[in-house]
Amino acid sequence: MVSAITLSRINREAIPLNYRAGEYGALLRWIGDRRFVLIGEASHGTHDFYRERALITQRLIEEKGFNTVAVEADWPDAYRVNRFVRNAGNDTNARGALGDFLRFPAWMWRNMDVLAFVDWLRDFNRNAAPEKQAGFYGLDLYSLHASMRAVLDYLDKVDPEGARRARFRYACFEQFGDDPQAYGYAANFDINHSCEDDVVAQLVEMRRRRAEMSALDGHVEPEEHLFAEQNARLVQNAERYYRAMFGSRAESWNVRDRHMAETLEWLCRIRPEAKIVVWAHNSHLGDASATEMASRGEINLGQLARERYGEDVFLLGFTTYSGEVTAASEWDAPAERKIVRPALVGSYEAMFHHTRIPAFLLRTNRSTLANILGGPRLQRAIGVIYLPRSERVSHYFQCRLPQQFDAVIHIDRTKALIPFERTSGWNAGELPETYPYAV
Repeated sequence: MVSAITLSRINREAIPLNYRAGEYGALLRWIGDRRFVLIGEASHGTHDFYRERALITQRLIEEKGFNTVAVEADWPDAYRVNRFVRNAGNDTNARGALGDFLRFPAWMWRNMDVLAFVDWLRDFNRNAAPEKQAGFYGLDLYSLHASMRAVLDYLDKVDPEGARRARFRYACFEQFGDDPQAYGYAANFDINHSCEDDVVAQLVEMRRRRAEMSALDGHVEPEEHLFAEQNARLVQNAERYYRAMFGSRAESWNVRDRHMAETLEWLCRIRPEAKIVVWAHNSHLGDASATEMASRGEINLGQLARERYGEDVFLLGFTTYSGEVTAASEWDAPAERKIVRPALVGSYEAMFHHTRIPAFLLRTNRSTLANILGGPRLQRAIGVIYLPRSERVSHYFQCRLPQQFDAVIHIDRTKALIPFERTSGWNAGELPETYPYAV
């Protein structure tokens, strides 16, 4: 049970939210002049998290001059969206611009909330000066083959001899087909199968020739080479990631989050005036040093950003007590609409539920709350898979909330994200109107 004193203190500090409109004036004051705002999510399939995150991001762009949105998505897929929102490329609508998000879990980006945000961002940029337009970029590294194709497509256009060398290097992966995990397995157990030297050599060449490519008398836009160079960097880190998959869990996790941190730093280098909003799961953005991840030797993007940029970083998380979520039952399975069970006793979510406030904003690192929220307590994390039957083992970890995030938004009962492609399984998961009260 949560004591009356604890609930009284949280109720005094919590800022109730007009759930329909989103009132974030206090949050913007807390953010102040910071350059990085990292906004999490407690699941990859909750409509409320996506909607509120978009509302906050819109206000940061309009009122605080933020001009870069970096998301937990693959670089090539997100760059197609970037071209659309910058009023470039061949796509005529937001749904078409999201067309490259075909890999599981496609619903993370092919959903109605992202569609609405992408439309908004294009409209904003259409009416903004070029230097104030906002871009949309991917931080993740799963696009090994798509990124190799992007490098080759670029070099075919500007440097056929360089394309020949790149094809020779990337041919190292051909014997494994389109399955990067097969490559990772082979390379982990037999160094002769490793493509590490080849992908490093390709990235080094791309970096060395950056100035030369940019000087091709207008034939090559500087951003085109930067896009290709980032894809070459992604290939290098993806190669390392797939090898690490068959080592320790901590090693592969750390390769992935360090790649995200490197991409964030690279975005700052190519756009020195960048103010960046990051969208990713709580587990990537809540400081790992304040969670049980640290005991496993894992770091994450939130921790690395704090170490690199210090007080210039603001970390915001989301929590929920119950409701719905769009998730799969196993990897690469269809999306389902699932019931989110009430949070476990002893969790932060259960504590917040007892306030009886439907939705609120809380500054967790405020000194008056340090003892109340200190922890460690349980926190729920639902990724792309949700397994209610093994919920404690599969979806909870220990954390100290005041050190993990600067603030959290708690929405007590949430709804599932609506994907573009709704299968019969997703529609069959629809809940009765009286859920969870059964009356």
